Amino acid sequence: MRPSRKLERLTKKINDTNLRRKVLDLLKDPTFSIDEEKHSGLSLDVSPAGKSNHHSYPGGYVEHVTSTANIALAMCDSVEKVYHGRVNRNLVLAGVLLHDVFKPITYVANKKGGYDSTRIGDYLDHLSIATAELVRRGFPLELVHIVASHHGSYGPIRPHSVEALICHLADYGDSRLNGEVLRAASYFARKTIGQELCELNSKDAFEIVRSKTVGDWNGVARTIEKIEQRRRTRKP
Repeated sequence: MRPSRKLERLTKKINDTNLRRKVLDLLKDPTFSIDEEKHSGLSLDVSPAGKSNHHSYPGGYVEHVTSTANIALAMCDSVEKVYHGRVNRNLVLAGVLLHDVFKPITYVANKKGGYDSTRIGDYLDHLSIATAELVRRGFPLELVHIVASHHGSYGPIRPHSVEALICHLADYGDSRLNGEVLRAASYFARKTIGQELCELNSKDAFEIVRSKTVGDWNGVARTIEKIEQRRRTRKP
């Protein structure tokens, strides 16, 4: 399986040839085997990055990883140019690319347009799966730590390196940004049309929130009408 072009472009920024190859191999085959059963899930291209809190729509996974990488690299710039510190960008990029790579095998699409947990997702979380699989595939300890600690104080271990801290903060920041905008857009839609706007994605959500800022509630109503018109046009 070939990962999305966006993820491939990020992978090419890893200068360590061996690490880049290992990351790309995992992105091509994000599967996990246990009890002689091989688990695979939604493709990275179509998977959400969360079931409800953030990036909870098709394609959300790639959006989240791409945005988190942008934030993480900006933080690397601050460490080097402002604080005159040193940071291993190869580890940061690899950590961002792999921090949620096993979320898709814990998700299954349901008939209501949302997502439920798979059997493996009912027993193991994506952090536990990732830690075990990265060790099995021979990734360096520093990278395993970055992935294992990316939930910060809510995970099994806190970040113990600058690279791990950058990945954690970038992941947290992007998750909050997306989640808060989705919640705000949902609220504005309910207040304007009296019901949920189904299949809300990031583009629609940011458009709705912006319309409230520049056009108040009338702007929201006009934007929702445009979104619904686009959806009607796309349907066969």
